[in-house]
Amino acid sequence: MAWFVAAVLAVILVLGYLGARIYWWTLAAALLGACLSVLADFSETTNVVLGAIFVVVAAVLNIGLLRRTLISNYILAAYRRILPDMSQTEKEAIDAGTVWWDADLFSGKPDWDKLLRTPEPRLSAEEQAFLDGPVEELCAMCNDWEITHERLDLPPQVWQFIKDKGFLGMIIPKQYGGLGFSALAHSAVVMKLSTRSSTAAISVMVPNSLGPGELLLHYGTEQQKNHYLPRLAKGLEVPCFALTSPEAGSDAASIPDFGVVCKGLWQGKEVLGMRVTWDKRYITLGPIATLLGLAFRLYDPEHLISEKSDLGITCALVPTSTPGVNIGRRHLPLNAAFQNGPNWGKDVFMPLDWIIGGPEYAGKGWMMLMGCLAAGRAISLPTSSVGGVKALTRYTGAYARVRSQFKTPIGKLEGVEEALGRIAAHCYMMDATRVMTAGAVDLGEKPAVLSAIAKYHMTERARSCVNDGMDILGGKGICLGPNNWIGRGYQIAPVAITVEGANILTRTLIIFGQGAIRCHPYVLREMRAAKEMQGSEAAREFDDAFTSHIGHVLRNGVRTLVYGLTRASFAPVPSDAAPEMKHYYRHVSRLSAAFAFLADISMLAMGGALKRKEKISGRLGDVLSMLYLVSATLKRYEDQGRIREDLPLVRWAVRDALYRAQHAIDGILSNFPVKALATLLRWTIFPLGATFRPSLDSRNRECAKIALEPGAARDRLTAGMYVPKDESDITGKLEAAFAATIACEPIDEKIRKAVKKGKMAPRPGVELGFIARENNIISPEEYSQWSRKEALRKAVIKVDDFPQDFGRAETVESLSTTAVKMKAA
Repeated sequence: MAWFVAAVLAVILVLGYLGARIYWWTLAAALLGACLSVLADFSETTNVVLGAIFVVVAAVLNIGLLRRTLISNYILAAYRRILPDMSQTEKEAIDAGTVWWDADLFSGKPDWDKLLRTPEPRLSAEEQAFLDGPVEELCAMCNDWEITHERLDLPPQVWQFIKDKGFLGMIIPKQYGGLGFSALAHSAVVMKLSTRSSTAAISVMVPNSLGPGELLLHYGTEQQKNHYLPRLAKGLEVPCFALTSPEAGSDAASIPDFGVVCKGLWQGKEVLGMRVTWDKRYITLGPIATLLGLAFRLYDPEHLISEKSDLGITCALVPTSTPGVNIGRRHLPLNAAFQNGPNWGKDVFMPLDWIIGGPEYAGKGWMMLMGCLAAGRAISLPTSSVGGVKALTRYTGAYARVRSQFKTPIGKLEGVEEALGRIAAHCYMMDATRVMTAGAVDLGEKPAVLSAIAKYHMTERARSCVNDGMDILGGKGICLGPNNWIGRGYQIAPVAITVEGANILTRTLIIFGQGAIRCHPYVLREMRAAKEMQGSEAAREFDDAFTSHIGHVLRNGVRTLVYGLTRASFAPVPSDAAPEMKHYYRHVSRLSAAFAFLADISMLAMGGALKRKEKISGRLGDVLSMLYLVSATLKRYEDQGRIREDLPLVRWAVRDALYRAQHAIDGILSNFPVKALATLLRWTIFPLGATFRPSLDSRNRECAKIALEPGAARDRLTAGMYVPKDESDITGKLEAAFAATIACEPIDEKIRKAVKKGKMAPRPGVELGFIARENNIISPEEYSQWSRKEALRKAVIKVDDFPQDFGRAETVESLSTTAVKMKAA
């Protein structure tokens, strides 16, 4: 009998691993049953009874009509009772956007060949010329201290340049006078600006993200497009979009702002319109906007345009010159200088034609917003975060080479090296994610879940990196002034964490909460069959989805166990993957199966309560996120030609993400509400224990070395950023000091050896270079080179100081009138 038990287990493992159809299971069960009958020597009567039972069960399971009648229809009825009703806004949020690589990861069986066949996103010649020309010029025009302290705004000439060169119309097609750029180009522009001025980057990215331009392109009437898009493209209109209210922040769907359909006078004539009341805050570009995109809930109590009284959330375009529109004073988000402020209105009458898309789009605003948010969120904040980390990598690495303590460049002290290596490796993974996500948008995707992953993890990693950067710079970083290039970025890091969906809620509610429905191959089908279909159509759809779902769970459970027992030796890899990367593909395939299995068991065990188990939901989202970040990193390595110099960055980043994914799974299992099931899950997912380990110190050292050494690897890691060549600029001076320090290292070594051998003696108040020249240890040319290096070094480590009355002469009025001046200009 032992071999029979072994055979049963083998059949289960093989059929489960292959995801075999139910008829293969039936055939295998029949063969095993026949063997058991022979081994156990059952009587003829027993064989007949067991055979009859088997035939009945097999018929019920294999014949669709019988299975639906006797099994799945009852499950469907129970499912309908326990499945909570979904509000219209929840439904529109789930239906928004598309699924792409996230669906592969959720399947438990990612198609690596499909991913690697996806063409590498590339800029066109025109887009590259724009980056090398107007973007480079705009960066050179920006002085961050002037912007963030002296003006609290971009200078007028910078604003005019932004408008004249079409920065506000990058996403607007050329037929309307825009630049018609790809998502990758849009991303590249914002990233480069972010390496120079967050104010310039935000001011450019907001009109090209979720706002009037994007909404008009997808939903506007031809008349609206023809009127507004050319004006937006040329900068004749400055747009903003007003969604957030004091009472509706992250829960934006609950906005209290409202409009009532009614008749009223407009330009001397009675027309059908609406009276709108709103109170908005945190509206970027709001203080200087000429065109206000406005979200509110529209009611039609007199049924003038609909049979419904509550039409739902509606989006309209409102010129800010409209009587009754109030543009408030500006906010000051952690001393950031980008324009941001409140606006409000009470009973402001506006024609129905101002609804984006016209009156027929009344009540469709949430659908419009969710559809556009998926693409816009994929670019703006992830991209600006990548730009900031690229600047951190280049400049912090340079500073760590120039600045010495204990007679050693601080970058070679292991504590500093550890932080710098993290920054460099995060930079590689973040840029890989930026490019892959923007590329998905250019392929026509609206990646709702992937954009949430990119937004959350890029902004969080940027926050981690700027913290590391501040630790490395020490006192240099905390003293604000013209010579501080990191302080403002550190100050405003929480702004990116907060906007376009607060990170806490993005992690705990959106990534897995939306992904579990949209990316899962069967859950959405089951829900739609239960809630949107009736009769035989619902029965057939639910039966097919539900039975397929059972097979999906079984397959992933078996694969998870097999991969865990074999350390993913049989997990799929791309057919032409780089040999040095194959084990990483296998690990992701293993974790993908484990994640899919764990997600299904969690939904089964907790049901609708999982939505409220935000800590567990957040950890499930973490696993999915890590798998996506690793996928982007591996694809980046392939797309760039498998450059060996970049291997330390890839290996550190991938190993770190895999370890984080394992840690998240461990957190889920440790807090799983059904303890017996948690134990079974742990045995299945980690049969040999938790095998992933943190990134190695040796890899971290290699990553730090890339940031500390001039060369192709450093340039490639920080490609696309603005690097000033003018030494009057603090970052330009830092680059010069970096080059001079490395060039002078042989001279410094010569001086150190001379001191050690007693050929020269240090004298108080006299520079070593002068003494070395005096003793003919270095030549006049070497002394000149050494002196230039020292001058640059001292200038770079210098911090700013100010008079006692610094800032006292600035009044609140000077802060609040900036917007008024800009509007007048």
